[in-house]
Amino acid sequence: MLYDFELAGRRVRLWQRRGESYGHVLMKALGYAMFAPEYPGLEVELPVGLRYKPDLVALNDAGAGGRAARAGARFLFWGECGMVSMRKVAWLLKHGDTERLVLFKIDCGVTPYTRELRDSVEPRYRGRGRLTLVNFAADVAERVGGRRVTQVPESWYTKIDV
Repeated sequence: MLYDFELAGRRVRLWQRRGESYGHVLMKALGYAMFAPEYPGLEVELPVGLRYKPDLVALNDAGAGGRAARAGARFLFWGECGMVSMRKVAWLLKHGDTERLVLFKIDCGVTPYTRELRDSVEPRYRGRGRLTLVNFAADVAERVGGRRVTQVPESWYTKIDV
């Protein structure tokens, strides 16, 4: 199924693939609306040639929105929505060559999940705001209403730097 969204002033078309929930599509849309202003080159499900394919990604192109990435980082931003293993998170932070990894969840147990992330990923790989958890409220789909999201109010989510 194809969903047409207007996110942060841009038209974004997202496919709901077989086996994928609407919640997963919605997390991609909300993540895009939250971070597109900060990362103007943000893309959805762009193949990047790694063992994993990001739900959201901003490449470190020359002059990408005026942001300066840490030396050598191939990706300014990498977003993962829904279920993601600790092994994948650790691999992305250690080998994925990304400046910032954001995990998007809906109504997860924040305290135990954050503890598990901290136990699974060495501090040197998650420091300086490199790993962030965005946990949307359980009723976020009702809060969104339609498919037009100009911004994502802070009352819709909790954000934790791990």
